[in-house]
Amino acid sequence: MAQIEQSSGGKKKKGAQKKMSIHVDFTPMVDMNMLLITFFMLCTTMIKSQTLNISLPSNEKIESEEQQTKAKNSEAITLILTTERDSKGNIKTDGEGRPMNIIYYYEGKPFVEDSNKDGLIDESPDNYGVLHQERFLGNTADGEQGIRKILHNKNKEALEKINEQKALWREKKITDEEYQKRAKEIRNDSTLVRPVVIIKATPEASWESVITALDEMQINQISRYQIDNINQVDSALILDYIAKHPKH
Repeated sequence: MAQIEQSSGGKKKKGAQKKMSIHVDFTPMVDMNMLLITFFMLCTTMIKSQTLNISLPSNEKIESEEQQTKAKNSEAITLILTTERDSKGNIKTDGEGRPMNIIYYYEGKPFVEDSNKDGLIDESPDNYGVLHQERFLGNTADGEQGIRKILHNKNKEALEKINEQKALWREKKITDEEYQKRAKEIRNDSTLVRPVVIIKATPEASWESVITALDEMQINQISRYQIDNINQVDSALILDYIAKHPKH
């Protein structure tokens, strides 16, 4: 409360202006601020943090050697990341201004051609281990493109089941927590055909290409993946591919 106090002094000259001192008590104002803060805290709805849901790699262990071989041949896919650079080491871009990040990939074990006694070149069974080239292209109106389409097809069975749960969530038939729980169970369901992705990077690969590859794991709901080092066989496969597919 504000109070006005008249100063009391000695004798003053006739007609002199009276001086008054003003005293303002802020105690009620502080009390009011505390009440307002308490009111807003009790009435405010806390907003859920908008963070990226990451599908972490599972801790599954393949029990038998037979299961390991089966996973390598039918489910495993290796991505080798590289980035085209100019003579100064700068990243090249395409006509649309996108970085020239290239993905070489093969399924199962790497296939290395070799001549037999008859001078014939061995052929890869079921196209496993043969090196192919793709790009990070994303989606169009027609569906997935580039490496996303390859990964989508490899994890198609799990994605279909997850999309069924996502439809229930969009229709508000299940909560977000229930959807996340069911999606995690589907990603780790060993009865489904799911890919095992191995991500490798050449010395020329940019950090952007590695991060984009990890993003593709989340987009395609792939739970079994790891980052590994490139080896001599991978380098030889790339050099052989470049020699057989020269740029025009």
